[in-house]
Amino acid sequence: MSILNENVSKLLNEAKTWTIATLGETPNAVPILFKKVRADQSLVLFDVFMQKTLDNIAKNNNVAVTVYNESTLEGYQIKGTAEYSTAKDLVDEGNTATSAFKLTTKGAVIVKIKQVIVLTPGPDIGKVLFSK
Repeated sequence: MSILNENVSKLLNEAKTWTIATLGETPNAVPILFKKVRADQSLVLFDVFMQKTLDNIAKNNNVAVTVYNESTLEGYQIKGTAEYSTAKDLVDEGNTATSAFKLTTKGAVIVKIKQVIVLTPGPDIGKVLFSK
């Protein structure tokens, strides 16, 4: 069974930003510009300025990532668990993505998906598309 259906995959790949929400001592939500969907359908968010997010993940690795299209209002919330990696291949890939902005990638947050929920206004809002 595919974790991400065609619509979710398409929106994740086309959206300029995703938002990751974390909870540690305080809640935190930040937009992420440098990101990708892996072949195994986990999400990778490249760490450029994510210290509060990383602090929260160290305390509680449950996260939510939202993606939406402002024009069509199509949107999804993806819940899962996050781990941080400084693997050279990920850092190199992140640096390729951030180099045009003269930014340096320090690592990456990898989100293993546990649930996908529809956020699009209409009859399917709140519908669970995938749950593990």
